[in-house]
Formats: sequence, C-alpha cells, structure tokens
Amino acid sequence: QVQLVESGGGLVQPGGSLRLSCAASGSIFSINTMGWYRQAPGKERELVAVISGGGSTRYADSAKGRFTISRDNAKNTVYLQMVSLKPEDTAVYYCNRVPTLLEWGQGTQVTVSS
Repeated sequence: QVQLVESGGGLVQPGGSLRLSCAASGSIFSINTMGWYRQAPGKERELVAVISGGGSTRYADSAKGRFTISRDNAKNTVYLQMVSLKPEDTAVYYCNRVPTLLEWGQGTQVTVSS
C-alpha cells in the first residue's frame, strides 16, 4: 500500500517562501500523475498543482506564477516550491495521486502571517 508523507511546512511571513516535500512509498510512483492539494479552515480541499509522470504541469489560478511543482522519480518524491506567499495560502497541504486518490497522508501545515 502506498504511503504519502508530507513535510516542509511552517510559519512564514507574507512574501516569504517555502518548499514542501512529499515522499511516497511504492514503485508505482513514477507512472502516476501527482498533485498538491490544500485545505484551509472551513473550506473544501482544493487541487493547486499537478505533475504528470512525464513532467507536464498545470496549476490552479491561485497558484500560477507563484508555485512550482516538480518531482524526482528516483527518490519517489514530489515537491512544491512556493514563493510570494499570501495569508490566503494558509492551509494544510497534502500530496496525492490525480485523479484516483490514494490514502491521504497527514499533511503539512503552512501558515502565512506577520
């Protein structure tokens, strides 16, 4: 069973940067499209960035120009580089397969506040 472990969150001031990591177990990782999702308090979980097994990417409008998703298939890891962070980016961030979900990991909290 594939397990997903997110890390790299924290408290950052508006305009700051963070790099999130998601380590996945299992050899199927490299052929799967993966995504970063986030869930803010009181809101539904949303998909913010997607990367295919071949490296094609797409982003939610809220992430375009500020977030960059990448992957290292040799390490079974997907990353989310976030710059110019805004308070509205505050959420728990999760990675998962797209579109067929795996079991969710614990997520990593990102808080953007001065």
